[in-house]
Parts: sequence; structure tokens; C-alpha cells
Amino acid sequence: MGHMPRAFFIGGPTAAGKSELAADIAHDLGAEIVSADAFQVYRGLNLLTAKPDVATLAKVPHHLIGTTPLHEEMNVEKFCRAASRAIDEIHSRGKRAIVVGGSGLYIKALTHGLAVLPQVDPKLRAKLNALSMDALRSQLMDFDPDTARKIDMNNRRRLVRALEIGLLTDKPASIQRNQWAVAADADRGRPGSTIPATGVFVLRDRQELYARINRRVEAMFENGVIEEVRAAGKMSSTAAQMIGLHEIRELLDGKISILQCVAAIQQATRRYAKRQLTWFRRQTSFQPLNLSLLSHSEAVKWILLRAQPRKLLAHRDD
Repeated sequence: MGHMPRAFFIGGPTAAGKSELAADIAHDLGAEIVSADAFQVYRGLNLLTAKPDVATLAKVPHHLIGTTPLHEEMNVEKFCRAASRAIDEIHSRGKRAIVVGGSGLYIKALTHGLAVLPQVDPKLRAKLNALSMDALRSQLMDFDPDTARKIDMNNRRRLVRALEIGLLTDKPASIQRNQWAVAADADRGRPGSTIPATGVFVLRDRQELYARINRRVEAMFENGVIEEVRAAGKMSSTAAQMIGLHEIRELLDGKISILQCVAAIQQATRRYAKRQLTWFRRQTSFQPLNLSLLSHSEAVKWILLRAQPRKLLAHRDD
């Protein structure tokens, strides 16, 4: 047990097949899964957030899926605390934790630690929220072009937060991200400060991935996602960022047709997957694994070999 890593990571874009793969790997290892998905953590909207199905969830214990009410805000700090507790609890019972997800910032918080960023200033937040998207983009490009190149410039919440951090600290958020990485490196000798970034980055050939995304969105509608959204209650601003929520609400309001709604969600999801692919390639040292080149069982075996405790790998290499 002394050489057993606290967690093994399986990251990658949406619809790549992470959930099914991770469940089989965790089952074979006698491990448990900790989800690192910014929206599957919310209770409800199972179809919209593409939560693992009942059969997948039944294979091994899963943590941080459907644990937060829709009306509560979720952020990287809250996630990091909850995930660290879950990993510690799993580890204390002599089991492995498999962290699975596509939310890059959540994974980076576990592997690199949390950046020390300023709290929300209500007055400044209100002023920034009153600005148009074009004004927010223009200000961020002027103040912090590095961050502007890296974040989703169509995401109002991220634009506002990036500007807010810069204005409150008088330093661009990009500089503070670099300080975050340096601080994480200095912290690595402290027990429990970060989790060693051992893991794999699963992907698929782009056309196959996009086809899987398109089919999954169609299946969401066949299985009742419209009624799911119609029945959803009050949501926090974080939960309201779920891909597809805005489009389905426009459908319910009669502003777009169902065909337009499906196509818009497919396009938004494909764009999100493209951003995830870019992030994992740039931000992690995880070993890439193209699932288009392997059968499911071959992929499970490949990852199992890399997920074994170090002492077992060392023995095999002798």
C-alpha cells in the first residue's frame, strides 16, 4: 500500500466513451470512481448532462455524480474540496480512486492545487454584468490578451471573472495562472497538497467523435430531454451554463424548431469537445490513447497496465 498512488486520471472530450471505459477499469482494479465533470455533479438533468447510465453506475461506486442541487453554485474550490475528501476516503479503505472527466480546470485543481484568487466583489461584478459581450471581449483583449486567446470568448461568466480577477489584483489572470503552476511545483513535497498527475487522455478520430456527439444528442431527445428541462426548477448561474439548456428553453418558448434545437446543441457540443481536446493536449502530461484504434477490451487492458501501482509495474519490468 505504501507505493499505491492516491488517484489515476482518465480525461478527455465529451462523448469519447470515458464513463464506460472507466467503470470497467475500476471494476477490474477494485477501485472507485470520482467524477470530474462540472455539470454531472448536479442533481437532475441526467439526459442533458449525459450522466452514466444505470448499468455503468452499478459496476462500481461513483462519487460526485448528482450530489449538488441545481440551485447551488459550484466552483473549482468546492469541487476540489469534495473530490479530495472522496479520494482520501477511498484511499483510507485500501482502494484506488479513478478520477474521470472532461472538466480540465477541475482536474488541474487536483493535480496542481488551487490558485489563490480574489473573492467576488459585488459592485464590480454588477458593473461588469451590465456590459455587452462585445465590450467585455474588447476590455479583456486590451487588458489580458493571453487569457483572451485561451478562454471561451462566448462564455459571459468566464469573461466577467477574468476581468474581475485582473481589476481586483491589478494583474492579468494569465500571470496568476503561471504563478499557480509555480506554486504547485513548490508544493509537491507536502503530503496531500496535490495529487500526482498519473493518467491517460482518451480521444477518438475527429469524425468518429463528432458522429458520436451527434448520435448522443439525438438520443437525448428520443429519451425525453425536453420534458426533463421543462420540469427543472430554479438553477444557479453555474448550472445554467449547461450545454443545450438555452437551446431547449428557446424551443419550449417557441422561438426555434426541434430540428434547429438539435442541430444547435450538436454544434455547441462539437465545439466544446474541440476545446477539451486542445486543453488536454496543452495542459496535461497524460498519455494519449486513441480509442478509434482499439477495441473496448484492448483499451481496458492498455489502461489497466498503466493504472497499476508502481511496485507492480516495477516487478513486471524486471
